[in-house]
Amino acid sequence: MQVRETFRRLGGGLAVAGLSAALVLSATAARADDGFRNWVASFRSVAVKNGVAGATYDRAFRNIRDIDPEVLEKARFQPEFSAPVWDYFDNRVHEESIATGRAMAKKYRPWLDKIEARFGVDRNILLAIWSMESNYGEILKNDKVMRNVVRSLATLGYADKKRAKFARTQLIAALKILQTGDIDESHLMGSWAGAMGHTQFIPTSYQQYAVDMDGNGRRDIWNSVPDALATAANLLRKNGWAAGRTWGYEVSLPRGGKFPKGTMPVAKWEDLGIQRASGKPFRNPNEKATLKVPDGRGGPAFLATGNFSVLKRYNNADKYALAVGLLADAIAGYGGLVQDWQRPFTKLSFEQRQELQKRLYESGYYDGKFDGKIGQGSIAAIKAYQQSAGLEPDGHPSLEVLKKLRRK
Repeated sequence: MQVRETFRRLGGGLAVAGLSAALVLSATAARADDGFRNWVASFRSVAVKNGVAGATYDRAFRNIRDIDPEVLEKARFQPEFSAPVWDYFDNRVHEESIATGRAMAKKYRPWLDKIEARFGVDRNILLAIWSMESNYGEILKNDKVMRNVVRSLATLGYADKKRAKFARTQLIAALKILQTGDIDESHLMGSWAGAMGHTQFIPTSYQQYAVDMDGNGRRDIWNSVPDALATAANLLRKNGWAAGRTWGYEVSLPRGGKFPKGTMPVAKWEDLGIQRASGKPFRNPNEKATLKVPDGRGGPAFLATGNFSVLKRYNNADKYALAVGLLADAIAGYGGLVQDWQRPFTKLSFEQRQELQKRLYESGYYDGKFDGKIGQGSIAAIKAYQQSAGLEPDGHPSLEVLKKLRRK
């Protein structure tokens, strides 16, 4: 009886303590919500001064009463993950992204004909961007990823000092999008940082480049694939895309010797002994190009032309522009690399990478999707398995690891 009484008292004490903690957290959350609501009320005048109608503002915030905590979590936790160069490309240029790109090329051929004729941008480049940005629209179906753009940007504008200026500028632009009637507030969805639609435009870029390609009176990059692809094409064209020109070439380098940095005509690179890896002649010897060796002299090398620089206006990273170019070439049927990336293991096919993830899951090491993309979760799972199996924990998605898992 005394033992039961002791447990009862202890449990009651814990319950009281838990209740007190809950009340403290509730009070803290309430203060945070009050602060956010006050900020929303005060920011209204800023938006109005910048051309947003008061009625538009009120309608956009009608059902937004608190911050989005997941947005702040994602903003705080942006890991500096320096993936090996081969890992970046293996996750983006693979059998599935190529096959889906070709299927989409057939499905949207009439629209791609029109977009290509109007903007002069190669359709395969647009398909590759679509793949890179939203996996051909699949990301837009993921409720865990897509968020209310107004709430996300207001959250960052209110609570994230690092991104506040950017977020407030984008918030005003997002409100102006609502004001035009291109989309309503319930469908204005995007990433945690406000990137929107099939081709992931931030609000200010949408304002500058959005196109109503399908002619229904709305520039709808969320639901209209023609609008989204035309918007991407418009961005490239307005930033200098040269119609009928390539983004670059895979090249072979002569042994030894040093090469100058900077840009010069392709013909001058030829004079230094650089040739197309395919053995074919360069299309435009007078076109200026820059030598790129992202994996060192032992990996594939490229001469990147002016269109490569235009691709970087979409995302200012060499790897991004190169992945778009390589995926576009693969969708077009030009084949893969002549010189592969320098992997310290035997490469898996896309289906084998999915199998690897499934077998790691079945062995209790992995709890993510079987999507064939080797991110931090997959790498951690591979390392954990390798350690348990007495292998070097390098985290590589190798054929050797898959074979060992198959024998389990």
